Parts: sequence; structure tokens; C-alpha cells
Amino acid sequence: MSIATAPSVPERTGSKNKLDVAVIAAIIAGACTFLNVYCTQPLLPFLQRVYGASEVEVSLTVGAVTLAVALMAPVVGLFAESVGRKKVIVPALFALSVPTFLAATSNSLTALILWRFAQGLFVPGIITVMMAYINEEFPDRVGSVMAAYVTGTVFGGFLGRFLAGVIAAHWHWRSTFVVLGVINLLGAIAVRQWLPKAQNFVRAQGVSHSLQVAWEHLHNPRLLAVFGMGFCVLLSLVGVFTYANFYLAAPPFNLSPAALGSIFFVYLLGLIVTPLAGKFLDRRGFRNTALLALGMSVAGLLLTLVHYLPVVVAGLAFFSSGVFVSQSAATVQTGRVAGRARSSAAGLYVTFYYIGGSLGATVPAWFWQWGGWPACVALLTGVSLVTLILGIMSGRSLSIETSEVDAMTESYFD
Repeated sequence: MSIATAPSVPERTGSKNKLDVAVIAAIIAGACTFLNVYCTQPLLPFLQRVYGASEVEVSLTVGAVTLAVALMAPVVGLFAESVGRKKVIVPALFALSVPTFLAATSNSLTALILWRFAQGLFVPGIITVMMAYINEEFPDRVGSVMAAYVTGTVFGGFLGRFLAGVIAAHWHWRSTFVVLGVINLLGAIAVRQWLPKAQNFVRAQGVSHSLQVAWEHLHNPRLLAVFGMGFCVLLSLVGVFTYANFYLAAPPFNLSPAALGSIFFVYLLGLIVTPLAGKFLDRRGFRNTALLALGMSVAGLLLTLVHYLPVVVAGLAFFSSGVFVSQSAATVQTGRVAGRARSSAAGLYVTFYYIGGSLGATVPAWFWQWGGWPACVALLTGVSLVTLILGIMSGRSLSIETSEVDAMTESYFD
């Protein structure tokens, strides 16, 4: 009688519980990070009145964060290739709390922008490295786990905006940063406790080797297409949810900061859409997922042109859901296409992604001044179409390469 080699039920159960805890830790890390990134969006019309500033000037409270992320992401990506994953993620979460608290001390718009820039410097240590961590540690469930992580970022993005609007309406806008700082600290403690150390991490041979690999990534057409896709995704997301605030604060809507913060309840759809997108991605592939995302985004943008608040809110819900689908697809594709040195590839992806976000906070301002919200919709619809084209290019290249590998395999066995 042979001895069974399969793990016992308690062992399998323990392994599953450990996996579930790791996924929860990843969700918390994503949520705490994105609490901060866009939290000033519902405050923009309010800050414009307080400081007597233009739309472009107050939008820098968003653009400064995304610019800092873009600048820091490749550096952090290279650093994490040598140091590890958890050793970067956890310190970055704790460090993020410091400028968050200090933003509450801002006595001028310039000071607020500077502290927001400082917040952005620590964000890549979480999002860039977590992308690599998930690709390496969950190879058989990467679509589902990445979608769970993105779900956490979605919830954090909603909660940061919602809290900012409510706190500004009932207390003082500075209190927003105190509350967010406390949440950051609690989240950092939880991630430190629950996120397992990376088991599949392979340390880079050295900085020069990491730089060489990064250079190779930049010469990979498939990766460049995915990077461009990320650039367009965040440009459109930041553009819509920055200038929609000015649109909805003006007649005929005349929404207050608290009401503007409540608009971001549409983000909660991402808690449903994003996990479904992960399953759709695993089953139907990257290209079909990109097509689905485009249809949702463009339909949502067109609905916002109707001057009826429920329809505008529905449009924002459709649009944001489409963006979450695109984001899930692009982040998974980054790890798949890179193959190796995923943290470096993720760092480059995040750089392109947040350069797009920085432009999304400023470029639509010129369209806003020229033609108001309809001009912004025209611009961002075009950006969504470019996102699809880049997604198809990436998928086509991957399909061609896969076909070549299949052909080689067949000839080998013939």
C-alpha cells in the first residue's frame, strides 16, 4: 500500500489561510496608498476660492503627487530588485504618513503643493513593488489577485476623496490630512504584520545589471505599448475626475465640496467590476478585456454631457469602471510581457502611468478654458481610443510571438 504524498487537509487549509491573509494585506496596502493620491480633487473649487487661484494652479495639488510618483518609480523599481519586496513596501507605507500629517500645516497653496509632492515620493515604494510581488508570488492566480489589489486601490481612491469632501464641509480641510495620516499608520502596521516575505524573489546581480535590464525593457515594443496604455489610462482618469469637479460645481449643478466628495461613490462600482475584470481577463484574454474597457469608458464620457445629475453620475460610473478594467489588464500585461526583472518593469510602467496622470491634471485645463466640459470630453474620448490602439498593438505582438513559439514547438516534435 503506497503512502499518500499529498498534504493533509489542515496543511492545505493553513496554506489557503496564509494566501488569503496575503491578499488582504495587498488590498490594505493599495487602499492606504490611494487614500492620499487624489484626496484634494473634491476640494479643488473650494481651494480655488480660498487662495484666489486658477484651475491650473489648484490642480497642481493633484499633479504634484503624480509627478513625484513618475520621477521616483524607476528609482524605486531598481532599488527593489536588489533589496527585496516587503523591505521596501512596509517602510514606504510608514514614511508616507509623515508628509500626509505635515500637509495639514500648510499655510499657502505653494506649501500644500510641496507637501503633496513629498507624499508622491513614497507612493512608488508601495504600488511599483506590490505589482512585482503579486506577479512573482501568485503566478497561477495573478489576474484575480491583481484585480483584488486594484480593488483595494479603488476603495482607497474613493475613501480619500469622500473623506476630504465630508471633512471640509463639517470641520476644516486641513483635518483631512490628519485623518488620512492616522489611517496610513494603521494600514502600515497591518501590512507589516500580515504580508508574507517574498518566496520567489530573485535578487538582481547589481545596479549595473538592473540598469541594463531596464534599458532592455525600454527597447521592448510590447512593453512600450503597455506603458503607453498606462499613460493614457491615468491621463483620462485624472482628467475626468479633476475637471468634473469644476463642471459639477458650476450651474446648473452647483454642488458643494461634500456633494462632490459623494460623487466618488461611483468608485465603489470598482469593488465589483475589478474582480470580475480579473476573471474576465484570465478567461477571455487581454485584447477582449481592452475592447470591453473602451466601450465602457466612451459610453460613460458621452453620458456626462447630459445636463441631468443622475445621468452624469451614471456616466462617471461607467467611465470609471472602464478605467478599472483597463488598469487591471495593463498591470497584469506588464508582468507577463516583462518576464523578468518585473519590479524594474513595474517601475517604468508606473513612471509612464503617472506622467499621464500629471498631464491629466493640467492639459485638460486648456480645453476647459476653450470649450468647457464638452471640449474635455472630446479630448478624453480621443485618449481612450488611443488606449485601445495601444492595447491591441500589445496583444497582437504577444499573439504573434506566441504563434512563433508554437510553430517552433511543433517543428521540434515533428
